Amino acid sequence: MFRDGRGATTTGILLVITAVAFEGMGVGTAMPDIMADVGTLETYAWPFVAFLASSVLATVLGGRWADERGPAGPLVAGVAAFAIGLIAAGTATALPQLLVGRALQGLGAGALTVAVFVLVALAYPVQLRPAVFGWTATAWVLPSLLGPPAAAYVTETWSWHWVFLGIVPFAAIALVMMSRALRRLGSTRPERAGVRPGGRWLLLAAPLAAIGVAALSWAGERPGLTVLPVAVVALAVLIPSVRQLVPTGTLLARRGVASTVLSRGFLAGSFFAMNSFLPLMLNRLHGWTLTEAGAVLIVGSLGWSAASTWQGGRPDLRRDSLLRAAFGLIAVAIAIVIPVTLGLVPAWLTFAAQAIAGFGMGLGMPAVSLLVMGHSARGEVGFNTAAAQILDGLGTALLIGIGGALTAMLGLRSGLVSLFLALVATVLVGTLVAPRTGLFEPVPDAGGAGAGAGARANSDGAASPDAPASS
Repeated sequence: MFRDGRGATTTGILLVITAVAFEGMGVGTAMPDIMADVGTLETYAWPFVAFLASSVLATVLGGRWADERGPAGPLVAGVAAFAIGLIAAGTATALPQLLVGRALQGLGAGALTVAVFVLVALAYPVQLRPAVFGWTATAWVLPSLLGPPAAAYVTETWSWHWVFLGIVPFAAIALVMMSRALRRLGSTRPERAGVRPGGRWLLLAAPLAAIGVAALSWAGERPGLTVLPVAVVALAVLIPSVRQLVPTGTLLARRGVASTVLSRGFLAGSFFAMNSFLPLMLNRLHGWTLTEAGAVLIVGSLGWSAASTWQGGRPDLRRDSLLRAAFGLIAVAIAIVIPVTLGLVPAWLTFAAQAIAGFGMGLGMPAVSLLVMGHSARGEVGFNTAAAQILDGLGTALLIGIGGALTAMLGLRSGLVSLFLALVATVLVGTLVAPRTGLFEPVPDAGGAGAGAGARANSDGAASPDAPASS
């Protein structure tokens, strides 16, 4: 990864991901002080909603841009928008400027994240990609461990403004580090893959999906029956919009890239929904402090990093098998959490549950990324990666919203047990879908860049013609 002229590109990718991760992990910690200065309790969720809605929009449009013109444009624009957004938020003295800054950060993060995936597909050979995703997962671990305490220290010692402004240099350095690879790829357009799903309706479906995901997340943060109409309208907007933004057959778990994209929603949604309610359960039902409950999530991050590193050194493993194992591990973790919630076993078992779940995510998330690339022709990586990220956010928002509604209707303990049982059912469905993600092995072509180009062979060695990834 750091040889043959790839060192600067690899370092730049890791830096830009670290910058986005620190921003994501640190802002939540500093937000109480931020909103005490420029907002109110009633507007507390607005900065998060602004980021989420704009990131969904940029993910879709950035993926199409990267497919049509290559990753250089959306990556440069994404880093620039992210940096400008950091400056705008860091210098904000009123809520409108803060919201503009957060929206720009979301636009930048959405565009640059999907562009990084296209860059990896073009700049790294197939055998190095597991290692790349192992390192990128590790780049999230340090911010998850240090981001919240660092943001708290900066906020208390200097000002919350530096939580934003302090990240700007990292984004700028990352862009400089990747500039050589971007110049080399700038004139190389990915091969066109024909008509993609959502082509005519993309400009309408993307903003509608952004609004729908934002509204669903807003409703999930306000558990109770009063927000039920908002959730219903959000789903009514989301379902037809998302159908235009994902490969054909995704909602039916069609074999190939469709099932792979769907698996991302099941995997991320179940894990992050569980994590969202674990601190609440430990604090309210077992009397743990928030610091003690937060330590459980750190164990999950470490397990994620360990598994990502392990799979990164084993490029020959079947990624659909790793994905199936990931669902199994998360099911085991949630099954441990259920008796903890009921008070039947000691609460410290949540540390073991989080280690198991984190290890599952460290296997599953890189596997999904590699499978998406493998199923995609060179002009489809951006579209399919954006689709996977949209279902990631949608699955998480939907399951968290369900958890909020259940706890509001049934009470904390009964609601949480009901949610965790629903999450077990979700990962079991994912286990059934995972075998449908199996990747045909590509026959090497002269260009060496397209994971989905040329004829492919099934796992039993039988040849089959290459089909468009959206079919």
